[in-house]
Amino acid sequence: MQLELLNDQGQAASKFEAPETVFGREYNEDLVHQIVVAYQANARQGTRAQKDREQVRHSTKKPFKQKGTGNARAGMTSSPLWRGGGRIFPNMPDENFTQKINKKMYRAGMSAILSQLAREGRLAVVDSLKLDSPKTKVLADKFKAMNLQSVMVIADEVDENLYLASRNLVNVLVVEPRYADPVSLVRFKKVLVTKGAIDKLKEMFA
Repeated sequence: MQLELLNDQGQAASKFEAPETVFGREYNEDLVHQIVVAYQANARQGTRAQKDREQVRHSTKKPFKQKGTGNARAGMTSSPLWRGGGRIFPNMPDENFTQKINKKMYRAGMSAILSQLAREGRLAVVDSLKLDSPKTKVLADKFKAMNLQSVMVIADEVDENLYLASRNLVNVLVVEPRYADPVSLVRFKKVLVTKGAIDKLKEMFA
């Protein structure tokens, strides 16, 4: 699989031969959907909670007399039928949202995403991405010169200068190959991969 090798101006200078096992796989929409949903579900903390009629703050006094009012009879205001009453089946704070995805499925799904990005022209290769100083403006100007507004960079090594320069840019994400996730790959308009990261991706997903 041949990928575009970009220069500092964001132009395709030449072609880079990438492994077919990672960047030439057929797209499996059902599998990609499954790993994206599982990734988002596994990120949920499950700390939401609601109160049942025992836990809500209320008075045990009968709100009105049993007969003669024309209303349905009521014993206390904590009833789930009342505004401010407890829930019948409340969400508990120990709810578990995790979904299991085995390693073989995850590797195949990530390879399918990378392959589809390459076919759509949304994935390209750069020699490296190094900065002499941790200046956000320097990195922003570099991406502006390459005509990149929304970009995810998968670098073989993220040093301190690159990390500090990129963390305040809203539409920029710089990660090492082991931290690449399916949601970010789908979300960003352009994905740049350094030459050194190609070998690591091959080890992980081939």
